[in-house]
Amino acid sequence: MTTVNYEQDIVAWANEQAWLIRHKKFELLDIEHLAEEIEDVGKSEQRELANRMAVLLCHLLKWQYQPARQGASWQATIKTQRERIKRRLNKTPSLNHCLKDSEWWADAWDDARDATTKETGVSYEKFPEKCPWLVEDILSDNWVPRLFENH
Repeated sequence: MTTVNYEQDIVAWANEQAWLIRHKKFELLDIEHLAEEIEDVGKSEQRELANRMAVLLCHLLKWQYQPARQGASWQATIKTQRERIKRRLNKTPSLNHCLKDSEWWADAWDDARDATTKETGVSYEKFPEKCPWLVEDILSDNWVPRLFENH
């Protein structure tokens, strides 16, 4: 049996690797690429969590810095992102370590600042360099920041 080349067709490769595992043809497995793909699954979950957090933080920044524009749409986005973040953390408890990782927060916060600047025109430098809010507040169902609130 010939194996599909990983670089030429990753979907066909993945299907073949799954078939080989199910049929216990372990000697034919592409172990190195399988290990990379498994690691990438974890990285993908972390990226999804970071993206959701950045969207949430962006809307919280908009809420704080543009109080005159607060509305139902922003409230809905804040609520939805909180629910999805909590669901992801419940489904994959190992992701909770991200909430304690300063580099992960720095990336999510920078992404939120970038998005808020693009969406509002408010200068990037106007926002704090580090997230000023507690994670417990950010994920709390009823909390929203007030103008110039800091912890």
